[in-house]
Amino acid sequence: MSFRNGAKKNIRVLIGDREGIFRLGLNELFAVEDDLRVVAQAHSASQLIELTKSLRPHLFFIQAEIITEAGGNLLADLRREVPKCKVVVTSSSVPTEEEGMRFVQMGASGIILKSVEPSLFVKCARKVVWEDEIWLPRQQLARIAKFAATNGSRPLRPVDTLTQGDKTIISYLMQGWRNREIAQHLSITEQTVKNHLRSIYDRVGVSDRLELVLYAIRQKMVLPPIPPPQAEARTQPAR
Repeated sequence: MSFRNGAKKNIRVLIGDREGIFRLGLNELFAVEDDLRVVAQAHSASQLIELTKSLRPHLFFIQAEIITEAGGNLLADLRREVPKCKVVVTSSSVPTEEEGMRFVQMGASGIILKSVEPSLFVKCARKVVWEDEIWLPRQQLARIAKFAATNGSRPLRPVDTLTQGDKTIISYLMQGWRNREIAQHLSITEQTVKNHLRSIYDRVGVSDRLELVLYAIRQKMVLPPIPPPQAEARTQPAR
């Protein structure tokens, strides 16, 4: 969702966090801003989903632990209720590259540390909603900057170089599926999945999964839907 082509409206925010003091602080921070309105606070994944159904927020700030421990893909569940919503993950510590990649793969538009200056939460909300930016800690931003610089001298190949099968594989990546899980679901070998990914990397001009996910987000790629994961929880980082 973006307001770039029209008047800027109030951003409806839903906060999901187990720490009441953090929820209160973020609510007070946004309360003094004319364009940010906290519509509700939640302390669990199930509560987030229920509140989303009735309140339809534009933007979520959700504690990393709630997302990780929910199993499956909480962000996809929220997006089924509000397809154009944005999610920013809040974290008490700098996520590893694998953790950061997994949140982006799940559909997060940003990751923000709870320890940053309060004004950055306001800036993050506006950048993510109004400008469709991806907001990440400095470590991940450096990776994206390198990606942009590397590809600045050679344009990324257009989306139309990809087949429907390629887009299906990318759709799995966007939902955080691992190679083994993709292989099992498609009844192919894990090596075949790896070979397919290398082929996609070469054709669009990226070097790994994270860059491919960022490419898909940047290109606003329309991807085919995939079925929900099997009952087994998939809580390990994608590899």
